[in-house]
Amino acid sequence: MSASDGYRPDIPTQPGETRSIGEIVGDISEDMSTLIKQEMDLAKSELKQEVSKIGKGAGMFGGAGLAGHFALFFLSFALAYTLDNWMPVELAALIVGLVWAAAAAVLAIRGRNEIKEANPQLPTTQQTLKEDVRWATTQKS
Repeated sequence: MSASDGYRPDIPTQPGETRSIGEIVGDISEDMSTLIKQEMDLAKSELKQEVSKIGKGAGMFGGAGLAGHFALFFLSFALAYTLDNWMPVELAALIVGLVWAAAAAVLAIRGRNEIKEANPQLPTTQQTLKEDVRWATTQKS
């Protein structure tokens, strides 16, 4: 047996061997400290992975937004010039601008609501924390 297998030479393993309450409490507090550190490391690792994925996705959305911006720009000019056949160009440009302002307002409101509803979850960390609580309650008894 080695220390990596969980074997600790300072803990009696033979029947009939006894340890003091201080040793038991010390071992439990050391184990809990190690467990908490491991849970924190797991949460950090899991969060880093999720943030990395979100960052890549945000970069892609940024590129799509820039391309979409150019498309809307040129399509807006085309619409304004088409409307110019029936009204002055200034009025056509104002109408197109108001349509895009309304679209921007709707998107901003929906985006704000989506961000408010966001609730990042750490499923692996939550599961292991539940297991740790069950383990700790069995240690009490």
